[in-house]
Amino acid sequence: MRPNHPAGNPPFSYNLASFGYICQLTLAELCINNSEKNMDLKNSTILITGGTSGIGLELVKQLTQQGSTIIVTGRKQEALNDTKRRFPKIHVFQSDVSDPQDVKRLYKDVRQQFPDLNMIVNNAGEMRLLDIQDASQDLENITREIDINLAGTIRMVHQFLPHLMRMPSAAIVNVSSAIAFMPYSTAPVYSASKAGVHAYTLALRLQLNKTSVRIFELVPPGVNTNLQNDWVMPPSPGQMMDVDKLVNVAIKGLLNDTPEIKPFLVNVIKFLSRLMPNQLMKVGHREFEKFKKLNNLQ
Repeated sequence: MRPNHPAGNPPFSYNLASFGYICQLTLAELCINNSEKNMDLKNSTILITGGTSGIGLELVKQLTQQGSTIIVTGRKQEALNDTKRRFPKIHVFQSDVSDPQDVKRLYKDVRQQFPDLNMIVNNAGEMRLLDIQDASQDLENITREIDINLAGTIRMVHQFLPHLMRMPSAAIVNVSSAIAFMPYSTAPVYSASKAGVHAYTLALRLQLNKTSVRIFELVPPGVNTNLQNDWVMPPSPGQMMDVDKLVNVAIKGLLNDTPEIKPFLVNVIKFLSRLMPNQLMKVGHREFEKFKKLNNLQ
C-alpha cells in the first residue's frame, strides 16, 4: 500500500539542479576549511615519546627536515644522547610514560622550557610474543605493554591536554597498529593495548571535535624496526614496510589533515577484518603455533 500524501507533495522530492549546486558549495566550504586547518609543521613544537628508535626516530628525522622544533623522550639516557648526536638541534628528556610521576615531571619541565608546544606524538611502545600458558610471567610484568602502549598514551594526553587546548592550533598523534583491527594471537597483550589505543583515540576525537586540538591516529602495518629484534621468528623479507616510507605517509597525512593515517596495506587488513575476521585471525595464529613449537624445542 502506498502512503497517503497531498497530491504533488511527495514526502521526499529532489531538485537535481539545486542539489548539485548545494554539493558544489559544500565541497568548496570543505576545501576552504581544510586549507585553514592543515597543520603548519614548520612552525610547530612537537614532543615525540619513544623517539630514540624505530618509527619515533624516523619521525624525528623527517619532522626535523620539515623545520619543526623537536622534543624527544625515552627511558634510556644513552639512547637519548645518541639521538642528540645525530640530530643536534633536538631537545631530549629522560622519561618513562609508564611512570605517572615521570609524566608529571616531564610536563612541568617541557611547559617551562617550551611554552609553544602544540603537538604530542604518543609513539612509545613495546611488543612481546607471549604464550599465555607460560606461568613464568608474573602479574606485574604481564601487563607491561598495557602500561606503556595504552596507559602511557592516556597519561600523556591527560597531562598535556589542558596546555594544548590553550594553543590556537594543536594536535595529538596516537600511534596504534593494524593489529588493532586484527588481533595477533602471538602478541596477545600488545594486540589488546593497540586495540585500546584505537578505541581511545576515536572517543578522544569525538570529545574534542569543537576544540582547537586535532586528533590523529597513525596506524602502521608491520614495519622494519628494532621491535622485532628479540623475536624467536624474525619476519620474512618483504613482509614488513620500510620505516621511512611509513613516516613519509604520516607526514603527508598530518599536512593534509587526515584523522586516521594508514598505508594502503592497513586499509586492506581493516577491510578483510570485517569481511572474514575469523579466517584472518587463523592465518595469524599459524605464527603462534610455530612460535610455541620453537620455544618448546629450546
